[in-house]
Amino acid sequence: MLGMKTQKQPFRVYTPESLGVAIRHYRQEAGLSQADLADRTGLNRTYLSDLERGHETEQVKRILRLLKQLGVRMTLDKADW
Repeated sequence: MLGMKTQKQPFRVYTPESLGVAIRHYRQEAGLSQADLADRTGLNRTYLSDLERGHETEQVKRILRLLKQLGVRMTLDKADW
């Protein structure tokens, strides 16, 4: 599974599933549990779990629809901030 190995290339996000894989990868790389990340971001842990499992939330659906209409894609890469 992609999320379980070291990711050297950016994650290309086309679907809720690909977003979930990227979120899980970077969360685990940071050594955070879902509860830790949820606390740090003010999200509900179950919402974060749904995102990681690729569930299509209304927010994700809207963002992906917007990107598709603009003819662009989202790429997630490790930031250096």
